[in-house]
Amino acid sequence: MKLISYKKLIKYELYRNLGKKKCCFFFLPPQIKFLVMFRHCQYAKKLVSKSFYRIVLNYYRNKTGNEISSKTNIGPGLFLGHAGPRYINVKSNIGSNCNINQGVTIGQENRGKREGCPTIGNNVWIGAYAVVVGKITIEDDVLIAPLSFVNFDVPQHSVVVGNPGVIHHKENATFGYINETIDDYDILS
Repeated sequence: MKLISYKKLIKYELYRNLGKKKCCFFFLPPQIKFLVMFRHCQYAKKLVSKSFYRIVLNYYRNKTGNEISSKTNIGPGLFLGHAGPRYINVKSNIGSNCNINQGVTIGQENRGKREGCPTIGNNVWIGAYAVVVGKITIEDDVLIAPLSFVNFDVPQHSVVVGNPGVIHHKENATFGYINETIDDYDILS
């Protein structure tokens, strides 16, 4: 992945979450304020500004219930569409243009052959209250249905449904679910 300036990264986040609408920070929904502070924490260089952003991030973490550390490796264009808590383990890796709905848990498995945290590719849509755990790989263009439990590798162009999850192959699995991607932003700019 190419290196992106932090100002452009925040523009990507705002575009993915708001579309073409412009809005001042004061009027943004809490989950988007959380996301903006998350990115500021990741890129702040000076101790004073980093401390300030962490305090504000913690405020929005408590307000939204989002348990996402600023040290988590998340690609550009994260979409947090609805208010509600989310838990993402700090050791997880998430690609670009991913949608993570409310109630989602992306966690660690502590023993067994899948001990570790998930790696999630680009253009992945994770439905409300889905659970993704273990050292697994979810490839690009995957849709995980709401309330699904995933503790196995998922190939690209797939839809996962159910608990336990069942994989169904589908070309363009996230078509219509992932809109206003960072690639669209670059074309419009």
